[in-house]
Amino acid sequence: MQKKTNIEKQKAEILANLVFNLLPKCQQKETWLAENNGVLLAELKCLRLFETNNKINNKFIANYLNMSQSRSTRIVDGLVKKGYLIREEKPEDRRNIEVALLKKGKILTNKLKKDYINLHSTILDKIDKSQHNSLIAAMENLNSATEIWLQKPRLSYLGKGKFSEKEKSKGENYTYGSSSYH
Repeated sequence: MQKKTNIEKQKAEILANLVFNLLPKCQQKETWLAENNGVLLAELKCLRLFETNNKINNKFIANYLNMSQSRSTRIVDGLVKKGYLIREEKPEDRRNIEVALLKKGKILTNKLKKDYINLHSTILDKIDKSQHNSLIAAMENLNSATEIWLQKPRLSYLGKGKFSEKEKSKGENYTYGSSSYH
């Protein structure tokens, strides 16, 4: 891998700062949307999984939301109590529970989707229309590149800024916490 130029490093720093500053704003949008619909943020994220799925395995929910199964179980419990979801145990494996939307949950997920689109429409209104397509294309590229990065195995950090010779021979940059190593 070629060594990064200063310009490439500056671009990476600008992108890192933009993403760092955008993440809490996205969290605020989602929190606002959740509160306006009477659910917790974690419940909103769980419900969004049902936009394209009728039934979801409890393990999938935990993995997708990047949380423990016990935490995802508590989220599902709250949505079951509110009448949005129903649990369906598999007789052959009682630990493998599928979760499905009830009618009330379908109504809410449809409303959340419409509200989410409307919210982003008002954000796009703040941006010149001539930039919409390039913005969307750039976001699609960033999303794809991030997905690819996430699928690569992460190398273990050996401490004091050093990697093993085997890890160094891979020739890639890796990030741990707030520090980057290459």
